[in-house]
This record gives sequence, C-alpha cells and structure tokens, in this order.
Amino acid sequence: MTNDEAGDPATGGASSTDGPGGDRGPAVGTPGVSEWPDLLTAYGSEVPSRRRAELHRTGEALRQIVHRLHGSKAGADELAAVADDLERLTRQLDDLTVGSVYEGFGESPLAGRDPHAFFDHSPMLGRANPLAPPLDLWVADDAVHGRAVFQAAYEGPPGCVHGGYIAAAFDEVLGSTQSMGGRPGMTGRLTIHYRSPTPLRTELRFEGRVVEVTGRKTFTYGTLHAGERLCAEAEGLFIAIDIEKMIELRAARESRFSES
Repeated sequence: MTNDEAGDPATGGASSTDGPGGDRGPAVGTPGVSEWPDLLTAYGSEVPSRRRAELHRTGEALRQIVHRLHGSKAGADELAAVADDLERLTRQLDDLTVGSVYEGFGESPLAGRDPHAFFDHSPMLGRANPLAPPLDLWVADDAVHGRAVFQAAYEGPPGCVHGGYIAAAFDEVLGSTQSMGGRPGMTGRLTIHYRSPTPLRTELRFEGRVVEVTGRKTFTYGTLHAGERLCAEAEGLFIAIDIEKMIELRAARESRFSES
C-alpha cells in the first residue's frame, strides 16, 4: 500500500460517528471537516472550563521546565533535586486513569465527552501538551493562518528551529487547510522547501491554502515567514480515507495501549 493510499494516521484524520439518519461520517470537531474553521474560531475565543484552564496551566509549566532544562548550567546537586521533585510528581499521577484522546474527542457527539480533547492535547496545537509550541490557528480570507514561537528545546542549527518541527507544524497547518476542500482526509504526501533559516524565539507566521481538489485528493500549499522573510514553503496532498480504516486504526490503538 502506498502513502497516497494509506495516509498518515498521525494527523489530519477523520474519526467516525453515526451522523443524521444513521450515515457514517467524520465526527464534528475532527481536523479537516467542514466545521473546522468555526471550531478554530470558537476555541480561540471561548473561556475554558476550570479543569481545562488547569490543564493548560499544567502544560505550560511543563513546557517551561523543558525549555529551562535545555542547555541549563545547573550543577549535579541542583539537577538531582529537580529530578527528585519530578519523579515525585510522576508517582503522584500514577494512580490516575490513562484515557484515550481519540475516545474522548471522536465520540463526543455521541457520548458527551470533552469535545476539546484534540485542541488541548494535539502535539502542535495543544495548550495542555508540553510538547506543543503551541501553534495558534485561525481562518481568514479563504486561508488558514498560524502563529507560533519555537523556544529553546526546538533548536536545530544554532539559533534556528529544527527542520523536523517545521515539517510537523506545516502538517498541522495544511491538515487544517484541507477542510476548505470539503474532503477530510489524512496526509498522503508532505514536501517542504526550506528557503532560509527559521529563527528561534521569534514570532513565526504560517499560511495555508487549498490549490485543487480532485476525487479523493486535496492539494494544499503553505508558507512560513519570520517578519517579511520567507523561511519555508510546503506542498501537501491529503487523501480522503475510508471511515472503516479509521475505525480499524482506533481499535488497534486501544488494543495496543489498553494496559498502559
């Protein structure tokens, strides 16, 4: 099976629900669906619940720990004390149930689970995910726009963002862009053209547009700028996936991680 046939299950995918009249289709709130621009707007403007606010706060605190440890000049004793505290916090979380983001997010229209799970836990957008920059996205003028600041832990070349993180950000931006094509799918191909070094600790701007929709294929194009300087361009191909394939992926995920 080729990449174009299989897609990339890590991003841009559709989860399944029973829609009106029992039809199967992508869940409301899944990246790439037609409602995605409105959901981005709502997520960026609404006041989070207390639990979500604390999740965001926790994610930001962990994010700052990662960046401060990166290249830290702390001595062995100081690092040992920090490690002891972090291990204690890890044990404190051991007894809390580990759930599935896909369970809470994809099934929210049916079971009333948290519909913000993807936004909060996405590896690029998620404010509750300490691995995320995070990346802010919104829609305007028939394009998806993004903004992010990559801090110390994302460094590749000296003072510059690692190219792999740039590619991941483009995957998220163009995965959202495909929603304007009306055929939600998963990444079949992502090509990055690095035009100039992308600076760390600088506000970066992304933009994505749909170029063409042909059958199951949605072609997208994106840019990344630091100020007026073009840092990178990207071309993305997204393939509308068979909903049954997504069901299989979710079932396999639950089977593999049910004991975690």
